[in-house]
Amino acid sequence: MTAMTGATTTERDRQDTEHVDVLIVGAGVSGIGAAHHLRERFPDRTFTILEAQDDRGGTWWTHQYPGARSDSDLFTYGYRHKPWRGPSIAGGGQILSYLDEVIEEDDLAGHIRYHHRVTDLAWSSEERRWTAEVTRTDTGERLRLTTDFLWMCQGYYNHDDPYTPEWPGTDRFEGRMVHPQAWPDDLDCTGKKVLVIGSGATAATVVPAVAGTAEHVTMLQRSPSYWFPAPTVHELATMLEPLDLPDEWTHEILRRTYVQQLDWLATTGRDDPDQLHEFLVETIRPLLPEGTDVEKHFVPRYRPWQQRIAFVPDGDFFTAMREGQASVVTDEIAEFTEKGVQLASGEVIEADVVVTATGFNLSVLGDIPFRVDGEPVDFTGRVTWRGMMISGVPNMAYSFGYFRHSWTLRVDLINDVVARIFERMAERGASTVVPELRLGDEDMPLLPWSDPANFNPGYVMRSQDKMFRQGDREPWTHMHEHDHERASLPAADLDNGLNFRP
Repeated sequence: MTAMTGATTTERDRQDTEHVDVLIVGAGVSGIGAAHHLRERFPDRTFTILEAQDDRGGTWWTHQYPGARSDSDLFTYGYRHKPWRGPSIAGGGQILSYLDEVIEEDDLAGHIRYHHRVTDLAWSSEERRWTAEVTRTDTGERLRLTTDFLWMCQGYYNHDDPYTPEWPGTDRFEGRMVHPQAWPDDLDCTGKKVLVIGSGATAATVVPAVAGTAEHVTMLQRSPSYWFPAPTVHELATMLEPLDLPDEWTHEILRRTYVQQLDWLATTGRDDPDQLHEFLVETIRPLLPEGTDVEKHFVPRYRPWQQRIAFVPDGDFFTAMREGQASVVTDEIAEFTEKGVQLASGEVIEADVVVTATGFNLSVLGDIPFRVDGEPVDFTGRVTWRGMMISGVPNMAYSFGYFRHSWTLRVDLINDVVARIFERMAERGASTVVPELRLGDEDMPLLPWSDPANFNPGYVMRSQDKMFRQGDREPWTHMHEHDHERASLPAADLDNGLNFRP
């Protein structure tokens, strides 16, 4: 006969469950930025950051391939509150050091728990809180946390499952095949024939990084991308350096300069794509080796900015081409052979190492199962509220940056809106805030997560069927540009689509 302890199972569970005011999922640039805003605006609130990886940084921790670097300038990719002091384009290690400074300055280290993977999230309207089931990836231990507010900052792709197409004959290939997202420590490309499949930002980084020591690097693409040779150090930074300005001044001047340039690219791509096409193609033409078939290898099938532009600092990719260390082939793979790949044209490319820079798989809110009052949440039938909350999901915000502008420009804007929501909840004595469709919104068309006419890279198109949706009117839309949102988000009406409850 079991002895009675005087406490029910539910009471014991609550005693064993840790509670925090705010639970942040993800210790990358978004999660660290969210934690800074909590520290600054709400110093009395308790919070914890859960990170499934074994260290901070998100993308900058998992991407260990040669030359991993930003393809956005760091004056806009860096936080608004934290001046960037290095070159405009920086490597992963420099970005991690920058994040380390933020962690130290805000005393965040004790709030971050690594190896903590969230496996289930459940909201209870009765208790007005979330319960997070967590598994430690290093020990297998299972934990439970509860929180009043859930802040999803886990990024937008699956770190553990990169995208690799299925090609015939890969089992016959005698060389080594790697995906940049899982670059092995023991891989040395010195003196080897390297084939990089893909033509996006990752390929644009890997090719020049290994070209100096490899026998030769070939980039194989099915179709071309747009490229832009951005300077590693902006000429304005060089002009400002002798003035010995405070870091905050230099940061703000260069930040505004880059925002203006990015606005021009985005606006021109939308309003005058032919002008932007000519600008991008003619900018790289003189950097290419003599005799390059520009139309075949560097003129895309889509209009500028329907997919990301491959930014190459100081044109290092084209330098490798001119020096004969790298080349570009535009064709499709028919099959792999023992020594490389045979293309649809019949050409054979021999390779000792094949790098599949073929992209990633999108992840909807970390692919974590969500439940609201016991009912599983099907995100495909729900819409976004201003690209930061989901209809019918209480007390939850998610951080999602820009594709065309620097990611962090939007992260800062989202953090401001979340802070306003916290303040509004306190003013009204509300314990719950939930996006709910207004009268007349119930029958509005549900549009794709990303309009293919606006932004249509492969990783987005492959994942549309599992993503949440958007409507045809405010506040149920997203994917706006920074020149629009830097005014619209600070002015967002919190009573338009949000329901605050006691």
